[in-house]
Amino acid sequence: MPASPPAPTAQVENPLLARWTGPHGGVPAFDKVKVEHFKPALEAAMEQNRREIATIADSPAAPTFENTIAAMEGTARTYGDVRTFFGIWSSTMNGPEFQAIEREMAPRLAAFADEITQNEKLFRRIEAVYSSPEKAKLTAEQQRLTWVRYTDFVRAGAKLDTAAKKRMGEINQRLASLYTSFSQNVLADEEQYAVILEAETDLAGLPESVRAGAAAAAEARGQKGKWAITNTRSSMEPFLTYSSRRDLREKVWRNYVNRGDNGDARDNNVIISEVLKLRAERAKLLGYATHAHWRLENTMAKSPERAMSLMEAVWTPAVARVREEVADMQAIANKEGAKFKVAPWDYRYYSEKVRKAKYDLDQNEVKPYLQLDKLREGMFWVAGELFGFLFEPVEGVPVYHPDVRVWEVKDKASGRHIGLWYFDPYARQGKRSGAWMNAYRRQERFNGEVTTIVSNNSNFVKGKPGEPVLISWEDAETLFHEFGHALHGLNSQVTYPTLSGTAVARDYVEFPSQLLEHWLPTPEVLNRFALHHQTGKPVPPDLLARINKAATFNQGFATVEYLASALVDMKLHLAGDQKIDADVFERDTLKSLGMPEEIVMRHRTPQFGHVFAGDGYSAGYYSYLWSDTLTADAYEAFTEGKGAYDRTVADRLRKSVFSVGNTVDPAEGYRSFRGKDAGIDALMRKRGFPVPKKAK
Repeated sequence: MPASPPAPTAQVENPLLARWTGPHGGVPAFDKVKVEHFKPALEAAMEQNRREIATIADSPAAPTFENTIAAMEGTARTYGDVRTFFGIWSSTMNGPEFQAIEREMAPRLAAFADEITQNEKLFRRIEAVYSSPEKAKLTAEQQRLTWVRYTDFVRAGAKLDTAAKKRMGEINQRLASLYTSFSQNVLADEEQYAVILEAETDLAGLPESVRAGAAAAAEARGQKGKWAITNTRSSMEPFLTYSSRRDLREKVWRNYVNRGDNGDARDNNVIISEVLKLRAERAKLLGYATHAHWRLENTMAKSPERAMSLMEAVWTPAVARVREEVADMQAIANKEGAKFKVAPWDYRYYSEKVRKAKYDLDQNEVKPYLQLDKLREGMFWVAGELFGFLFEPVEGVPVYHPDVRVWEVKDKASGRHIGLWYFDPYARQGKRSGAWMNAYRRQERFNGEVTTIVSNNSNFVKGKPGEPVLISWEDAETLFHEFGHALHGLNSQVTYPTLSGTAVARDYVEFPSQLLEHWLPTPEVLNRFALHHQTGKPVPPDLLARINKAATFNQGFATVEYLASALVDMKLHLAGDQKIDADVFERDTLKSLGMPEEIVMRHRTPQFGHVFAGDGYSAGYYSYLWSDTLTADAYEAFTEGKGAYDRTVADRLRKSVFSVGNTVDPAEGYRSFRGKDAGIDALMRKRGFPVPKKAK
């Protein structure tokens, strides 16, 4: 982004405060960052931002869009850059030295955010512009920006009295500290718990790709010659899928599902109780019945009741499907002479056997074709077909870790520079688990043409040097999902950075990302990019047919493990200010829902970072399902047309969804693309569940 004037000269030598220089509109100087830079950079950037805000708030001129709303778009540029660095180190380069700074600065950063939203003179100016008849003369994007600014300030407590504002600040600072502790505790449990396999017999059933990854993980832990199953999803899931050692499956499973819940110094249950209490108090201060009502007010769902209604409509058929899946698995286990009832650590293992029996499809048969590097090229090709993008590798751009690579994104037809895409694919110490997209710089036209810089981050298990990394089908879907977020950012064509790219409602932001998952199983991608790592040959037609036939296999499991987390999240935040023991609440809620005992939540409460490492997805994990109602319906627009690569439909999608950011109401944007609202029918078809009968 265009930088604000440099911070005081005493701080200029701090690389975090410097204007981004170099090619492509400037790039982050990752190679110059040291942990000791963070605290002084944050302090200097906050002080600079204070001066910028004071200039606007203290202006003697009557408030206008240009001198207030637009002027705010030019503030916090240096502060935003420093926060970008801070967020990257927090999620990907997080060691003890950085964690100490994170703990110290988290409440101070929260207090600084409140300082701005509680600035009475600034808010009076924003309110004046929002309430002025002159607003009607603004462009649609300017009116939307004014509404977003005003609404964000009000929802943050700008209209509260002095005592309430003071209490709001105390709550937010305490929450910031709790969020930091929560995420650091989960990271510690992920790094410190691992199952070390000592002998070949411990590897029974594991394919070579999983063995190689486990050997590399053990070597990284100083245990060369052994194998390590680390406490991350990318390591846990393949082990539970393939290992024939039931005792070890249980051990790996328990490590994973008990992160943050081990009754030790890193146990998160007390933190969760305090977070819920403070969120409930904050919601009441702001005039909302519960935290859930506050969070959903400006989403597509609008209310917790509408979100719950959708989840409950899908929950019942999903549980019914699980009963069928479990019966199939138990039959195979019994046939093999098992003397036990299928347990959660057995689900993936026996579902794989059912897949083989029902569809003659073995994931081990598919995985040799799923090379990470080839699938990445496949994503680039899809982006070219749908949006006309071309990805070219870039050398010489600073990165924060040797694993990270960078590509320039161009318009294929004109050669115009679109942005940069950074890719950080592998798990390592100090990197949180999961997969995510980040924007280092947002696209804007506020002060000249500014192009975006986005990143995708994954946790694939790194194999031996020179050998291809083979990934599961589920991981391939996640790869495409996160790339969908990146494409949302890269397609952005807006004026104001506040409205740019993925800065949309929480239950809409997952729509573009989930939509892109549909292009992974297309024959065009699989024939070109799902190439066998040894022979180089594409997926054979008969295997492709079996993959397509099994498209809705195990949807009971996938839907129930997700929905269990989403429902518990929502119910926790609808409970108001009652004192909550997280473990007890989770257990009782799942029991009342009729949760199948063979499945656990995808994210158990003590490790639910989406919800308790920040406000982000709190009372909002339902968003993936809400977005998927749009996703399923939107993809049918392609299948109703000329197919997945129908350029006319893709152009409409880009114009109405991918390029507009938050310049239009998401419901209007979707209707502009589809010509109608999305119902639940397409979602149920996608998951292989019965479509509800229409009331007569």
